[in-house]
This record gives sequence, structure tokens and C-alpha cells, in this order.
Amino acid sequence: MKLTEDQKKEIKEQQSQKNVTKRVTSPELEKILYEALPVLDHGFVRVVDYMGDDTSIVQAARVSYGKGTKKVSTDSGLIKYLMRHRHSTPFEMCEIKYHIKLPIFVARQWIRHRTANVNEYSARYSILDKEFYIPDKQHLAAQSENNRQGRGNLINGKQADEILNLLKEDAKRNYDDYEKMLNQKYDGTVIDENKQGLARELARMNLTLNAYTQWYWKTDLLNLLNFLSLRADSHAQYEIRAYADVMIDSLKRWVPLAYESFMDYRVGAMELSSKGKSVVKKMMKGEKCTHEDSGLSKREWNELMGSLGLKENLL
Repeated sequence: MKLTEDQKKEIKEQQSQKNVTKRVTSPELEKILYEALPVLDHGFVRVVDYMGDDTSIVQAARVSYGKGTKKVSTDSGLIKYLMRHRHSTPFEMCEIKYHIKLPIFVARQWIRHRTANVNEYSARYSILDKEFYIPDKQHLAAQSENNRQGRGNLINGKQADEILNLLKEDAKRNYDDYEKMLNQKYDGTVIDENKQGLARELARMNLTLNAYTQWYWKTDLLNLLNFLSLRADSHAQYEIRAYADVMIDSLKRWVPLAYESFMDYRVGAMELSSKGKSVVKKMMKGEKCTHEDSGLSKREWNELMGSLGLKENLL
């Protein structure tokens, strides 16, 4: 991860602030506030602002009968109840804002979560950074044979080297052409005094999707949990999952009681259909239960067996 001198200066100034407030704060989150936490090769996640903590969730849940905040053990029990029964509104009372640097193809996947306020770096106004995401060899994989949006076997050897070279060469060549069309280098140097530069809003279309962009992303706690439940999942694409993993750590620092409930009832839990529930009941009674008499599809059966830690897998 590379920060510009201006970014380093800005972070240092932000972290040196001393503000007095009557609002609740999260001491552990304060420790990393404004810090650029590295993700991938050039990306980062920064928490730049937040509102509320665990007590804000509790306060909102109890407003209907006017009770104030109680002791932590009671608050924990209430938050678990809210999470368990999907009473979502109290979690909307907390908000958090991130500054994120990420590859464009990850941003396009991320923006599908239409539950946040987003302001992205403008390539119509500024020149994009000369930085590109190049995956490590361990993340180069073939297309999955049974999942149209997933990865299969790892690609090794000369083929992996060839792919990495292609990614690097394409990104460099396209960026060089981007600068030629702009008639301006990344550092602001004019290439040819006798030429006009193409408008930035047009020149940008030549860039590869592994170029980095940046945005501010603000959301409430409920929608953050929904985002993380999908993107921190083992089935999510590695690159966006890398960001979700860093954000989960900020969640733990910010609202530890909600984090604990989230990990228990959402991340570590499983959902059962009525047919799946019948299968589990039969298994608990020691009765024989096969895919043929379960009423489940092969995929549903495999997912159920996998969730239960059983090895059976239908092809």
C-alpha cells in the first residue's frame, strides 16, 4: 500500500485532533480512526467517522417503554435477541463512514449494495493513480466447472507467469496511452506543448478495470452487517472479501456486543428450509434419510450436508 505525502500529512493532522464531545465514543475504534489499513497490493480501508455504539442500539430498542441503558450483560442479551429475531431497526441507529481505495472491478461489484451514501474519486476531474491490482499467484485460478461466478483449480507454472505478465503489460500500456491522450503525465508534466489533451472524461475509458479508484462509503450498522454477511463469506470473491475482513475488525472495535451476536447468529449460523428441518429431525432420531426421499435438490442436499459437516456430496 502506497500513500502520497499529502495523504500521510492529512492522516497525521486528523489523528492529532483533540475534540471534546458529549456523544458516545468507542475507545477501541478511536485507536484506529483515520488510519489507513492495507488491503491487497495498493488498497486501504480507513474509518473516518462514526455515530453511536452498542448502547445506541439498546437505547433505540427500549425507547418504546422509556427504559435507559442497563448493565452490559443485560445489553448483550437484548442485542442477541434483536439479532436472533432479526429486529433490524435498532441497528440502523448507528452509522459509520469509510474511506476506501480499491480496484475498479471490485468497486463495480461493491456498488451493487445500494444501501450506502457513496462519493467516488472523479476521473472526469482528476487523473487516476498510476497503480494497478496485480494478484498474487496463489489467487490465480481457473473458472469453476460448477459455479459460473467462482474459481476452480489453481493455475501454476508458466501459465501463471504468462497471465501475470499480461496483466502487468496491459495495465502499463493502457495507462501510457491514457497519459498520451491526456497529453499529460501522472505528475502533471505536459508531454507535447503543441498538442491538445483529450478530455479526461473520454481518456479514462481506456483504463483497465484493475486500476485503483477511491471513495467515501457511509452506511448504517444494519446495512454494514448485510454487506459483511455476503462479502466476508467464504464464497465471496477473494478481492472483495479482503476488504470485508478488514471491515469486520473495525466492526468488532466499534460495537463489540453487536459483533459477537453477528458472528454467532449470522456468520456462524445456518438457515434451514422446512424440508431441511425435516431431514435434521430424522437424523437426530436415528432414522435413515436419503436425498431421494428428502424432497431437496442435489444442490440443496449438498449444502445441507456441508453445513452439518457431513462428507456426502452428490455429483
